[in-house]
This record gives sequence, C-alpha cells and structure tokens, in this order.
Amino acid sequence: MALHLIKLAVGCESVNDLTSRIADRARLARQQGLPPQHVHITRMVPKRDAELLDGGSIYWVIRGEIAAREKLIGIEPFRDGDGIGRCRLIMEPKVHPVNPRPMRPFQGWRYLKTSDAPPDLGKAAESIAAMPEPMRRELRELGLL
Repeated sequence: MALHLIKLAVGCESVNDLTSRIADRARLARQQGLPPQHVHITRMVPKRDAELLDGGSIYWVIRGEIAAREKLIGIEPFRDGDGIGRCRLIMEPKVHPVNPRPMRPFQGWRYLKTSDAPPDLGKAAESIAAMPEPMRRELRELGLL
C-alpha cells in the first residue's frame, strides 16, 4: 500500500505559483541535458522508502492548506560538500491539485497515510486552480467548493 509525504511549499503563494516554479526548474534541467524531474533536497532520509515509491506522492501545503501533490519517483541519499547527509526526493514534474484541506505549519516532512490524503480535484481542477487564491479560499470557507 502506498504511503505519502507531506511538505510545506515554502514561499509559494498558490498552486499556480508552485506549477510555474516546477516548470522553470524542468526547463533549466532540459537546458543542462538533465531529465526534467522536480528534485527537492531535504536533510532527513525517509526510512519507509519502499512504501513511498509504491505509488506515493508528496502533498504540498501552500499557505496553510494541503493544496497539491506530485508523484514521488525516487529517493536518493547523498552527502553534500560539507559531508552532511542529505536526501533528494525526485518527483514527476506534474502538479495535481487536490481538494484543499487546512494544515498547520510544521518543520521538515511528515508521513501521510493514503486514507488521510485529500482526493484530487479531477476535472474541476483546472477551473478551481485558475481562480485567484483568496476567492478559492473564501468559497471553500462558505462551503461552496
């Protein structure tokens, strides 16, 4: 059974902002002759890597809400130039908006069970994700989304 990670998308203002950042990174990778993958470097290496790579995703928290996910395709532990252990979390560079759910801030990443993960928005995703962030939040608070 798949297991997921949840992580804060620090500095991102919206799902569209996250999507454009990932597209910029993929474009730079292609220019450098590298595969267009989204790589996030973290200090801690997940111990449950087999479960994460069995269909898991990283769910991104944007401005206090779980708002999007990316499929996790690789986990690569390494040592940086100072000899400190790090980990590359490699994802497909495709963002899937999810049904937003409030989430308090936390440090690092956390495991997220499949049963606790919010569902993808599906066909409505494009129109909902295209809404200005304040409007989307207000509609959600009113129970209209």
